[in-house]
Amino acid sequence: MAEVEDKLKDYEIKKEGEAEILMLKSNAVFFNPVQVHNRDMSIAVLRTFVTKRKEEHEALMNKRNKSHKKDNQIETSVANGDAALTSQHDKMDVVNEKEPNQATNEIKDVPKEAMKTPSWKVTRELKPPVVLEALAASGLRSLRYAREVDGLEKVVALDNDKASVEACKRNIKFNGSAAINKVEAHLADARVYMLTHPKEFDVVDLDPYGSPSVFLDSAVQAVADGGLLMCTATDLAVLCGTNGEVCYSKYGSYPVKGKYCHEMALRILLASIESHANRYKRYIVPVLSVFMDFYVRVFVRVFTSASEIKNTPLKLSYVYQCAGCDSFHLQSLGRTVTKNNSVKYAPGIGPVVPQECGDCGKKFNVGGPIWSAPIHDQDWVLSTLTDVRPMKDRYPAYNKITSVLTTVSEELHDIPLFFSLHSISGTVKCTSPSAVMFRSAVINAGYQISSSHVNPLGLKSDAPWEVIWDIMRCWVKNHPIKEQPHDTPGTAILSKSPQIEANFSRAVAALSKAQTKKVKRFLPNPESHWGPKVRAGRTITSKHISLLGAEAINGAIGHQDGNGEVTDKPASDTGETATEEVKERSTKRQKTSDGEQANEP
Repeated sequence: MAEVEDKLKDYEIKKEGEAEILMLKSNAVFFNPVQVHNRDMSIAVLRTFVTKRKEEHEALMNKRNKSHKKDNQIETSVANGDAALTSQHDKMDVVNEKEPNQATNEIKDVPKEAMKTPSWKVTRELKPPVVLEALAASGLRSLRYAREVDGLEKVVALDNDKASVEACKRNIKFNGSAAINKVEAHLADARVYMLTHPKEFDVVDLDPYGSPSVFLDSAVQAVADGGLLMCTATDLAVLCGTNGEVCYSKYGSYPVKGKYCHEMALRILLASIESHANRYKRYIVPVLSVFMDFYVRVFVRVFTSASEIKNTPLKLSYVYQCAGCDSFHLQSLGRTVTKNNSVKYAPGIGPVVPQECGDCGKKFNVGGPIWSAPIHDQDWVLSTLTDVRPMKDRYPAYNKITSVLTTVSEELHDIPLFFSLHSISGTVKCTSPSAVMFRSAVINAGYQISSSHVNPLGLKSDAPWEVIWDIMRCWVKNHPIKEQPHDTPGTAILSKSPQIEANFSRAVAALSKAQTKKVKRFLPNPESHWGPKVRAGRTITSKHISLLGAEAINGAIGHQDGNGEVTDKPASDTGETATEEVKERSTKRQKTSDGEQANEP
């Protein structure tokens, strides 16, 4: 017992769900407890995938059975009504009697299994799913999949870092036979491994530190037909428009800045995955796409069909975002033309907007292409939510994932992007109406409206922008504002008379079912510094205080020497604490190149 304790003294045991891992007190192997939301959501969707996969296989078998019975009935009726056919059979019997040896040899050549089972029943047996985690690090995700998701054959955990693979193997042993029999760890480059194992994995999980763009081409080839690809992107500064040229180089789309930037990030990622899949005659079907914490996460199924990929341009659109107001418009890349029962594909007709915005007179910024088809499968979302609710004790982040799934289930799934009620109110410089009043006005005008899981103030609606601004004009008419400068977008919008009379009386559907039942839909972070962590292998210093917090920084510095190696020095021996160090640095004045001190402006 003393030997075991001695071996574990350099490690810290982390427990999440049913899995436990040993983590070194240094930053040698990456681990972020914040990603419990990500892992719980992935487990919930993976359980739904296993169930749906069985249901689809059973439906296919039933369809084959019915088809065979129908064929048998047709053959029987033809045999009974055709006397000539009977006579031909008699003649064939005579021939067979003349050549008994030949007939016997033919029977011997037929396998016994084929004689017992009719050909229509011989089908591919549904094997348990095989999961690949391409970037495993400590292996916590793979261990949770193996221990918590029933019906998996095995989980393959990859990493190209030797320390991570050793940690993963150590954690597999630490979790006992349940993990040893199902999880295997390999030191390999995930891109090469996936390319050399095409269509071998029913589930592929990509959760890199940063952008997944370099893994997408090999990932879409490694997924089996009908399999599930789960992908995370944490480089939201790139996807949300801060570095548009970098986003285009990585994902093939140019982002525009707007309140919907995080949903646009989801749609850019989906468009990129679809582009990679199309190169191999494959296409994707999104089942769930979410923005949580500081990243986006998509769950898509991958299928193969040379004819279906012709519909890809119909699922992609460019975005025209007004530079003055909140108006945005989508331009589809392609369209279909039906003539004489034949469908032909043609380029989209555009542009959908004039040179200047019809509402405020400003120019448009163009972004995209983005995925403009639905980003969720409502049946999957509801099934996942239904399965999660009775299993509260099995999800450490139960409250978070149920709140996200509940909000997703209430979204208008066929409406791309959204607008912010506070933002459009700010454009016309008025006090914002309550969400219930505004939603009632849209519903009373004959249109649909819903919230967005991305933003608590986000609203999705099929109402055209002319109607949205007419509602705001009616609101300002009843709630007058101060006179504004003549060259502002708000003044231009309010200068026009409304074409409809908005009705702000409360509509029955103004509140969703979750809101009526007071279900919490947007939860605060459970603790401070809930976000991304320092990349594995980097020395933790006081400059990381914004990511980790002063307490974590002091503890980490106390276990590291100047080279990032673990030492036995207590935190007090490292000199000033991280908090004091940061305060001191913030009060220092900048120095010029001549060494003279210059006051900050």
